[in-house]
Formats: sequence, structure tokens, C-alpha cells
Amino acid sequence: MFVLVIGASGLIGAALCARLGAEGHEVVRAVRSRTSNGLFKGRTVIIDMAKALEPEVWLPHLHGVDAVVNCAGVLQDSARDNTDKVHAGGASALFAACERGGVRRVIHFSAIGVDREQPSAFSATKLAGDHALMKRDLDWVILRPSVVLGRPAFGASALFRGLAALPLLPRMPGTGLLQVVQLDDVVSTVLNLIGRDSPSRLTLELAGPEALTMSEIVARYREWLGWGRAREFVLPAWVAAMLYRSGDLAGLLGWRPPMRTNAAREIARGATGALEPWKLATGIRPSSLASALAANPPTAQERWFAGLYFVKSAIFVVLPFFWIATGIISLTTGWRSGLELLLNTAFAPLAGAAVVAGALADIVVGAMIASRPTSRLGLWGAIAVSFFYAIAGSILRPDLWNEPLGPLMKILPILVLHFCALAILEER
Repeated sequence: MFVLVIGASGLIGAALCARLGAEGHEVVRAVRSRTSNGLFKGRTVIIDMAKALEPEVWLPHLHGVDAVVNCAGVLQDSARDNTDKVHAGGASALFAACERGGVRRVIHFSAIGVDREQPSAFSATKLAGDHALMKRDLDWVILRPSVVLGRPAFGASALFRGLAALPLLPRMPGTGLLQVVQLDDVVSTVLNLIGRDSPSRLTLELAGPEALTMSEIVARYREWLGWGRAREFVLPAWVAAMLYRSGDLAGLLGWRPPMRTNAAREIARGATGALEPWKLATGIRPSSLASALAANPPTAQERWFAGLYFVKSAIFVVLPFFWIATGIISLTTGWRSGLELLLNTAFAPLAGAAVVAGALADIVVGAMIASRPTSRLGLWGAIAVSFFYAIAGSILRPDLWNEPLGPLMKILPILVLHFCALAILEER
């Protein structure tokens, strides 16, 4: 079959493209921006769901397509994401184009529980997309998975690994039970339902066989990674709210942390559902989290990732703070100290201008690192500025290498930290 997969760079979409290709299907990946697709042999098209709001945008991509699988989804409105345009507007245009273009088979990913309660814009817009598909004369299937976990570490899979690495486990107040579902079972469901003769016009909840608390899920991951059970403590509600708001702020800067206010509202409802309709429609028996983990022994790389998960967050808070604060100090309380460093050098006549230029460069670099779209460029800028400071300092003030506080010596670990930040920057 010729299958178009929307949201092909996400957790589900990437795994689905790999399985479809391995089973002999011709696959077209639809992604919002150019990303590495590894050894994938199919074609990739660049299309932004939030901007493809008319059927005419989709029709050129549907020629010869036998089935469409829509895996696109965003957690919360931010500088980069719009829940209504992705889940409702763009999806509605895609479904209308499928109807006009004669593509009968459409499999659409929604979320578990959206038909029962809509505590946030995420679930409300997901439900709107479901209704838009149900109105079309198509052989549609709506899949509503619970929290999807798999070997790839992204979103919830990454968060649970990161929590498992903490020696003290914070318990977020007001979280419901989760019937986590395995990525392999979700992908197998699509393969089972994508054929022309497969059942259609049905909605299935994809949920795991056991309802677990977040603490129980993290405990499973700690056991899998070979670590003992962590001590737990309940976060005060105001601390939890502050953390979720911090995630919202990161979202405004273009990052996609899983801990945001929409996640808090959705997780309070829980993610549980009925398994039997799914089993009857596909014959799939969903795996438990424990059995799925047992079938995939952990590697050193996975232990590294778990340990680095929250360290990465700290790095991308500390580095912008370091550069911006350094620039502000140079222009205010540290102004005289900055001038004195240059007074007995060849740059003495330009000392004031040099301090101002360096301070502004520091502030710009810090702001660029803080914003996800420019973070990579900002990190390289910080590395370039650090090298410049090291070279200029060695020429103008070589005595600073011998200072007890090591103002030039400290550039070396700063450089290493920036290269580490570059190495762990990508999210998927």
C-alpha cells in the first residue's frame, strides 16, 4: 500500500514509518520541518499542519495514496504550536481533502478520555478533530491511546526515565491512574487496521492491561534500570503549580517540556479506558509495562539518558542565566572592574567601548541559548565568544592565567559544558 503518515517525526509516527517500510509498504513522511530520517528509504514532504488549513494544500500530496495516518499532535499552545489549528483546523482540511481525493482509509490518532471530559485545549481540540472526521464519507478509524511508552525516549517515555534517575522521587499532587500502552502495540494496531478490508467507522481506546500510579510507573523503570526504589515525597501544590508554569514559560521560548499546565489538567483526569473493543477488533493483547521492559534489557546509553534528563534542563537554565547576568553585571556593578582589566593594556583607550561590546555580546548569546529556535546558534556563539575571551586575555593579560580564582582557566570547563549542551540539544 501507499501510505501517507502525518506527524512522521513524532514518537508514534517515526515508529510507524519504520514498521510500514519493513513490511513492504510505500511510505511518505509528512513532517513540519526538515529532520534526519536515518535509513528511511521513502519520500518526505514538508507540510505544517497548523498552516495547511485548506483541502487544496493537502490534495497534491494525496495522488496515488491508499491510506492516510494522522499522528500529528501538540500538547499545548506555545510559540511553535497551536492546538486548535493542528488538532481541528489542519485535521479537518486533511479529512476534506481525503474525501475529495478518493482516499477512503483514514486512521486518526486522538487521545483517551477526550469524549468523556475536556479539561484543557488539548483534549477539546482533539475531540473537535474526531468529530470532523466522523462527519466525512470515509472508512475512518479513530484511535485514542493512553500514555504511550516505548524504547524511544521522547515525551512521557523520557520523563519517566528522568524521574527514575532521581534519588528522591517527587510525587505530583492530583494525578490520576494511567493505563500506559506500549508503542509496539499501538503501531501493530495501525498495521492491523490499515487494509482496505479492515473494520472501519469505529473508535478504539488503546490502553494497557493495568492501571498504575505515576510512582508505580517510575518504580518499574527504576527496577528495569537496575536501581533500588527511591524515597518519595509529596510536592506541595504551590511548588507543583510553579513547576508547571515554568514548563509553560519554556514552551513560550519554543521548548516542549512534558510538564506543562495542560499536562497537569489532563493527568488529573487520568488515562484509563476499556480494552475489550480494541482486543475484539484487532486480536491484539496489550503488553504490560513490566513485560515490555523485561523484553528489552537496558543499555548504558539508557542509563546515561535517564541521568542527563533533568541535568539538561538545568544546563539550559544556567547557561542563559550565566551569559545574561554576566552582561548585566558588566554594565552595572562590575563596570569599574571591567575597565580596570583593560587600563594597562593596548586597549586602554577603548576600554569603555570594549566592556560595553562584550556585555552586549554576552546578553545576546544568553538570549539566543534560551530560545529553542536559536539555541544551537547561541551555543556556537557562546563557544566563539569564549575562545575570543581566552585568546584576547592571553595576549592582553596573560597574568590572569596565574590568578588564584582562575578567570581564564574557568573558560575551559565553560567550553566543555557548551559542547555537552550541543550534544544533548535535540529532543527527538
